[in-house]
Amino acid sequence: MMITQNNSKYFEQILLAMKYQILELDKTSEESKKPVLLDQSSIGRVSRVDAIQQQQMAEASSRRRLLKIKNIEIALNKIKLNEFGICIECGDDIALGRLEIDPTYTKCVNCA
Repeated sequence: MMITQNNSKYFEQILLAMKYQILELDKTSEESKKPVLLDQSSIGRVSRVDAIQQQQMAEASSRRRLLKIKNIEIALNKIKLNEFGICIECGDDIALGRLEIDPTYTKCVNCA
């Protein structure tokens, strides 16, 4: 099913809301991405290793969020170009149900 103007506006709103949520989450996780200080008087060696692991996981999560924002921007651009909902592999329409799950999908079920 081809994406209509109403569907495009609907998906644009969803994408903008997703972007806002991701940006807000990224702001709240800034503290956990800060480097871990080497002060063994305040925390022990095991606690410091745990803190470093948590910091690395926070950085990895941030990278995933930035990638998601990039994919959202691509989808928003496709809406502007009237190319949203078209599979990048075969050129067929991406099912609306698939886009409902994640509007940043760029491939139909068969090509994914």
